Amino acid sequence: MKTLTTKELRELYLRFFKERGHAIISSSPLVPENDPTALFTMAGMHPLVPYLLGAKHPAGSRLADVQKCVRTGDIDEVGDASHCTFFEMLGNWSLGDYFKQDAIAWSWEFLTGAEWLGIDKDKLYFTCFAGEGELPRDTEAHDRWVEMGADPSHIFYLGREHNWWGPAGQTGPCGPDTEMFIDTGKEPCGEGCFPGCHCGKYLEIWNDVFMQYNKTADGKYEPLAQKNVDTGMGLERTVATLQGVGSVYDTDAFTGILNRIAELSGKHYGDSPEVTKAFRIIADHMRTATFMLGDQRGVKPSNVDQGYILRRIIRRAIRYAMQLGMPEMSLSRVAETVIETYGDIYPEIREHRDLIVTELDVEEKKFQRTLVQGTKEFERIKNHTENGLIDGVTAFHLFDTFGFPIDFTVELAKENGLTVDVEGYRAAFAEHQAKSKAGAEQKFKGGLADHSEITTRLHSATHLLQAGLRKVLNDENVCQKGSNITPERLRFDFSFPRKVTPEELREVEKFVNDAIKADVPITCEEMPYEEAKARGAIGLFTYGDIVKVYTMGEYSCEMCGGPHASRTGELGVFKIKKEEASSSGVRRIKAVLE
Repeated sequence: MKTLTTKELRELYLRFFKERGHAIISSSPLVPENDPTALFTMAGMHPLVPYLLGAKHPAGSRLADVQKCVRTGDIDEVGDASHCTFFEMLGNWSLGDYFKQDAIAWSWEFLTGAEWLGIDKDKLYFTCFAGEGELPRDTEAHDRWVEMGADPSHIFYLGREHNWWGPAGQTGPCGPDTEMFIDTGKEPCGEGCFPGCHCGKYLEIWNDVFMQYNKTADGKYEPLAQKNVDTGMGLERTVATLQGVGSVYDTDAFTGILNRIAELSGKHYGDSPEVTKAFRIIADHMRTATFMLGDQRGVKPSNVDQGYILRRIIRRAIRYAMQLGMPEMSLSRVAETVIETYGDIYPEIREHRDLIVTELDVEEKKFQRTLVQGTKEFERIKNHTENGLIDGVTAFHLFDTFGFPIDFTVELAKENGLTVDVEGYRAAFAEHQAKSKAGAEQKFKGGLADHSEITTRLHSATHLLQAGLRKVLNDENVCQKGSNITPERLRFDFSFPRKVTPEELREVEKFVNDAIKADVPITCEEMPYEEAKARGAIGLFTYGDIVKVYTMGEYSCEMCGGPHASRTGELGVFKIKKEEASSSGVRRIKAVLE
């Protein structure tokens, strides 16, 4: 088995699939474009959903990439050996091109081939879908692994919870998957120990998803006309395996970052379990915060949506930096090391270096004030606490209102001879999360992902809105920072340092309606990215070497994945309902088509 660095694995993976006819596409932003169902890009397939559903990708039907991702469901678990909020996902894709036979053959070749990873085949284990009801057992995948040289005793059939993907909603594309594991050499936890067990003996490193069915509204599974392959290999986890280390934090992805934390704190990674945990949390959270702040669709700390998550991880990192005795304003220096480590691969974080450093310093100063306010509130609570117990709702109030972490509350309570109902806090937090999720589901019901006629028209209107803002405000730096489209309205976030005046809003509204009245065709052309830029097409990030450019007469020219109306005259009457602040330096417009 080869020992590879993260850089070497990225390059090897992309070279392997490029040699097999795959176009290499760029990583999409961390903030999804026109997907109201998720705050962040959580997997490599996320930006490609329209193409998995049948839209034609400009780069063709075979793609490969390294996608930057964020998952925030396990933030409290970060600090152990494997959890990260930011990670990179290697992926290869077939959009109605090859299917199981080639996908599995190439997975086997990349894993075991001497020129590639060179993993001993006896250490590899596999799982396939066991079948359920009308859905058959995936014997094709099983038999293909055997044909390639896998030991039949190393292949396991597992149920839907292990080896079935999708659909993302109640209906849509779905299908079986096959997962690949490495035997870590640990002793089995018992007779029922098999790949998929959580004891740590088997480590999953790759997953091939075979989208071959469409689940209908009445619960039936119909074969898809376009069968797709969607694969994902976690970069950090795979590198940890290849480098023979027990944690993703012990790989070269984190070496420089951990060294900077040691330099600032005067402590050493591995001094104790508590110190190791603090190092890992700071390293992970600053890596994630750097990528969020430096993203093409950059996020800033706030109390809602992506900004809330960003603020939470920054403040958690501050908490552990204080625990290590790091000087104030240390986090921005850790972020500079993240930029040094990743800037060549993701130039956007290097381009946004000043913004990243400034925002981290500002947020750290704000949190220092928050701690003062939270401490005062704690003193008030302490003096009114009965039976020496701070109840869970009160502890959650300290967190939700003052940003006071629960471990701060527990620590202060202990120092004052009090205890905290931590389970009650968790229940209050869970209730808050459930309400937030329910609100988000209602808020995002019927987003652009449904490609309905009204959302498609509203999507076209956002292009005209952005063009109108740039013209009326006479500022080419005005650019989209996010959008959310439901059948009822569009929401458009854009960079601008001040409130847009009512007069300016009327001018923008007139610009859009003039474009609609002109009833010009909305045309789509595929062209090289550099040609699109030379033509003046607006594009905050690349969609690959070949891009789609949507043009609406002389009114708008923008790179986009679609979908759109066929003519501007189909849109109706455009009306701006509200203009407000979204976050620092970002404004928000809500508008409708009547």
